[in-house]
Amino acid sequence: MATFRFELDPVLRQRRAAEEQRQREVAVLERERLRLEGVIRGHQRGIDEERAAWRAGASVAPGATLDVGMLRRQASASLGRTAAAQRAAIELAGVLKRLESARALLLKAAGERRAMELLRESRFEAWRRAQARAEAAAMDDLVVMRHGRTGGAG
Repeated sequence: MATFRFELDPVLRQRRAAEEQRQREVAVLERERLRLEGVIRGHQRGIDEERAAWRAGASVAPGATLDVGMLRRQASASLGRTAAAQRAAIELAGVLKRLESARALLLKAAGERRAMELLRESRFEAWRRAQARAEAAAMDDLVVMRHGRTGGAG
């Protein structure tokens, strides 16, 4: 029995490898995105906690003294956290842009791989039909030869 051999199998393997590489690139960027989102959430929690502490420190009972130095330190820490959160947000924007282009490349690679798979499937179906025709022709030849040997009395 003949076996199907797709002459473009090396190309198909290369397309699969290219798609897998693109998937790995997207995964790396996704991990970076998740890390930066976590960093930003952490900074935001810190900012919220510092604001609450600032409010608590700013509200003093009548007749008590306000610790201005402590309030200044809390405001400075809050500004530092805000700046760090903004830097992380800018870095996240860059990662999102790279992630968008990496996803587009992955989509293109998947399309190229799928096109090659469809070509392989259509070639396989054509090969299978040709095999069936060849087998039917061989059977017809056998029937004709048998009919010829028996003199038509089959």
